[in-house]
Amino acid sequence: MFTIFLAIAPVFALILMGYGLRRGGIPSTKFWNLNDRLVYWVLMPALFFAKISAADLSGGLGDYALLLYAGFFAAIFCGWLFGRAYAAPQGSSLMQGSARFNTFIGLAIAEAVFGTAGLQIAVLGSALLVPVVNVTVVTLMTRQLGGGGKSILKGLVKNPLILGILAGVLFNFASLHEVPVLHESARILGDAALPIMLLCVGANLRLRGLSGSVSVIGLSIIGKHLVNPLAVLLAALVLTPAPLTLQIALIFAALPTGVASYTLAREMRGDAPLMAAIITTQTLLSFFTLPLTLYLGSLISAP
Repeated sequence: MFTIFLAIAPVFALILMGYGLRRGGIPSTKFWNLNDRLVYWVLMPALFFAKISAADLSGGLGDYALLLYAGFFAAIFCGWLFGRAYAAPQGSSLMQGSARFNTFIGLAIAEAVFGTAGLQIAVLGSALLVPVVNVTVVTLMTRQLGGGGKSILKGLVKNPLILGILAGVLFNFASLHEVPVLHESARILGDAALPIMLLCVGANLRLRGLSGSVSVIGLSIIGKHLVNPLAVLLAALVLTPAPLTLQIALIFAALPTGVASYTLAREMRGDAPLMAAIITTQTLLSFFTLPLTLYLGSLISAP
């Protein structure tokens, strides 16, 4: 477990560095806001496109998809069930906090612990999860909160991450794996994505004013850091996947909630301050829960 923690430590060191730089005003708040947009609109779509277009999609992804979806749907059901005890805005934040994940941290950890092979599988996992998670969450929040959910759902068609994934799949199926200039440019941009986005994750943490319902935050932790990984582990006992596949699925299961949850809560009139508290609390807690989850996964997958 200590070896896993050491491998993950640089990822969280960059997150803390991003927090420290923003707190110190280096270089400016405007800089971090622009970097967020750069990562979201350019760097991460380029990473998805470069990796997916060159990936081997001929192998069976069925078991991998089942592992990922087992964790996600178990967690979102748990969050929805717990959320029925609260008003709709708080319940929607609890649901998001239980099921959504920070893709950026997941890709960085997969590469840090398992190298290029781990990053490749994690990118495929993102391709399987990102569209399903976004459509499911927005649909459920529309039922809970009403408002502009349907327009947001339509807006997912323009989501740059989803577009990058779809472009990669289309190029892969068309066997256009290495288009001169295009793919080399995408790889260069993709290589820049992970370190920059980790700094941005840290810059977005808000340690002050972690107000909100302690019970809601606690229940979101149960859904995200207990129910989600447990569902993946139970599915693995049935499916007996390859050890690396299981470990990458567990990374997704144990990731903290992504910062996009805050934006969605704000746009759909949910409880945005509570969502910010859930994101920050889970991100700090994942310093410890991620190594523990991967260690348990290594025990189960050991021959």
